[in-house]
Parts: sequence; structure tokens; C-alpha cells
Amino acid sequence: MRMCVACREMKPKKELVRVVRTPEGEIVADATGRKNGRGAYLCPAEGCLNKAIKTRALERALEQPLSEAAADYLRQVILGGGNEAV
Repeated sequence: MRMCVACREMKPKKELVRVVRTPEGEIVADATGRKNGRGAYLCPAEGCLNKAIKTRALERALEQPLSEAAADYLRQVILGGGNEAV
């Protein structure tokens, strides 16, 4: 069980999306759940993603400011299905 950083609900790990700050400082969505780096979990819903960005919950969890490009990337990957890193 993991907690969504936005809605704070506990859900099984497979129902959440892991967002990782890699050792190189990139923000990526981790489909495998095994990438190296600091991770945070989000529900795959637009409301949770927007709340995590607006309240800076994702920034606190990843211990790094979230650029607009990284936020757009996460919107595209979580809501649309892309796979590039920022």
C-alpha cells in the first residue's frame, strides 16, 4: 500500500503512478516502479495531478522544484501516455 501525495488515500502500489527524481535531477514517470531515485506516488487522475502541482506536494515529496516543462510532461504521461524524461 502506498499513499497518493495529493489526495492522501492509501491504495495498492499497482493502482498508483510513481514519479521519480533521478540522481541526474530529471523528473520521470516510472511505470516499472524500480527506477533509481527519490519517488512519490500519485493517483492516475487529473484532479490528483493538478492538486499535487498546485499545493506543491510533489515538489516537497521529490525535494526539488517542479518546472513548468516537468509539470506538462507529467500531465502528458499520466493523462495521455507519453514516455520522455524532463
